[in-house]
Amino acid sequence: MPNETDVREKLRAFVTTELIRNPKYVLKDDEPLITGGLIDSFSLAYFGVFVEETFGVYIPDTDLTVENLDTLDQMVRRVMQG
Repeated sequence: MPNETDVREKLRAFVTTELIRNPKYVLKDDEPLITGGLIDSFSLAYFGVFVEETFGVYIPDTDLTVENLDTLDQMVRRVMQG
């Protein structure tokens, strides 16, 4: 299992490059992604696939929700739970 810093930086790069599509975007750890309008909720499925392929962590569809994954902090916490 990678450490939290590694997970955070890989997720930050994924979100800014693949979801927001602006690699230069400065994403804050607690910035609302979906409720803030940066990405749509459909992006969470893509996030789930990325996490499984990158970290070997399966996140069930029931956990891929705005309530659970609206910020980078929440995403990192969920990945670290395994």
